[in-house]
Amino acid sequence: MSNDFYSGIYNPDVLSCLANLSNDEVFTPPEVANSMLDMLPQELFSDPNTKFLDPACKSGVFLREIAKRLLTGLEPILPDLQQRIDHIFHHQLYGIAITELTSLLSRRGVYCSKYPNSVYSVSRFDDAEGNVRYKRIPHRWKNGKCVFCGAAQSQYDRDEMLETHAYELIHTTKPEDIFKMKFDVIISNPPYQLNTVSGDTTNVSKQAKPIYNLFVEQAKKLNPRFLCMIIPSRWFAGGLGLDGFRQSMMEDEHLTHLVDYNNAKDCFPQNSISGGVCYFLRERDSAGLCQFTNINGNSVTTETRSLSEFPVVVRYNSAVDIIRKVRAKTSQFLKDIVSPISPFAIPTKVTGKENQSVECSIKLFTSKGTGYIAKQEILNNIDYLDKYKVMVSQIGAEHAGEPGRDGKFRVLTSSMRVLLPNEVCTNSYIVIGKYNDPTVCENLLGYIKTTFVRFLVLQAVSSIHISRTSFTFVPMQDFSKPWTDAELYAKYGLSDEEVAFIESMIKPMDLTGGED
Repeated sequence: MSNDFYSGIYNPDVLSCLANLSNDEVFTPPEVANSMLDMLPQELFSDPNTKFLDPACKSGVFLREIAKRLLTGLEPILPDLQQRIDHIFHHQLYGIAITELTSLLSRRGVYCSKYPNSVYSVSRFDDAEGNVRYKRIPHRWKNGKCVFCGAAQSQYDRDEMLETHAYELIHTTKPEDIFKMKFDVIISNPPYQLNTVSGDTTNVSKQAKPIYNLFVEQAKKLNPRFLCMIIPSRWFAGGLGLDGFRQSMMEDEHLTHLVDYNNAKDCFPQNSISGGVCYFLRERDSAGLCQFTNINGNSVTTETRSLSEFPVVVRYNSAVDIIRKVRAKTSQFLKDIVSPISPFAIPTKVTGKENQSVECSIKLFTSKGTGYIAKQEILNNIDYLDKYKVMVSQIGAEHAGEPGRDGKFRVLTSSMRVLLPNEVCTNSYIVIGKYNDPTVCENLLGYIKTTFVRFLVLQAVSSIHISRTSFTFVPMQDFSKPWTDAELYAKYGLSDEEVAFIESMIKPMDLTGGED
């Protein structure tokens, strides 16, 4: 009955079409929405008292797909179709649209009319909103930024003709006052980020502040029985203001299911999202280990494990035992000798002078080549200047989540090199180690290039960026000697199957500097 009801209205499925559009807002395909709904106890859809909320409606796909399930599940209780439709739409389904436009899209997707008080609505309401509300919310500005979401006042302080992107759920300290009711299920695909650059943006690259974490945290305050959201997987490794969120998610024993896609295009075909995406199920009344599913192309693995076992969330289930073996024999990790993201506090845009001189005697490595700067331009880590150190690009070689055609990741670029005394780099790079002996530094560089190390780096990255955290799992070694992959596999007691898995993931790198 339900399938016939909706198929007559949606042919072809307009929400599938929307999901395949390239847009700043990522629309959820119906099949993804249904995969998320499949994680819920299906008896929820046979209960006329279950209340559902999507606090970030874009197309209304979640509410529509829930309605289809309720139409089937409630048929024995409410056999009259119109009575059943009216009950579902008036008493079970609720939404908060993120913009005025998406409010119209959502109502069209749910009620088959953008105005549910019209004759064209499948269920008539007294007002033009129905249960999908949209309220223009102002930002609360302080020092040029919104105190709720961090949006830049220069970007989002707009007149009434433009959207403010001040989303209702996250612009309040009391989200429970929005609907003044309890929800059994909160399910959504929230907005992911906002531009946070304020003031003079000359020579300043655009920054984006994650906000999906705010939706998760606000939804938790509503204390639903079940919380399910699809969000970027970048929180696995933290950074960008996500460290606290990562820790809270890892320690949340109510997080019972997590499905992780390395490549976001497996969910959103027209959207490239660095680090992939994941959706999770949080169950208020259950606690324990998390069923973690990783989807990497055609490879699907599932393991029940604790998300808090390691400092970051490890996305590859097959890597867990390898990391355990390494950590069991390690007391010190390479991250302890990795510089911050601004090793010498030299902005990326600085290129230096073309020729060396008495005043500009320090050689500078940049993403555009080399130049020369004065010693006084070095503001951080001046003690590195007379040492040998390894320079590593902050940008990985491959777009995160999208390996090469052979399915392998390069992880680190061939731009890695030893910096000599009186050589520095811009903020495009990080620096590892500082030694008086050039041989020790060369051995460190060779170690970083091994397949073993780059595999362990891959386990701690969730975007294209490389930082100190990326070396969380990489053990320190005695760099008075060079290291080979065979020696490292033997040292940590890796099985043939584990070695094969490592080498199936990582693209070989020529230790002389080139890449295969």
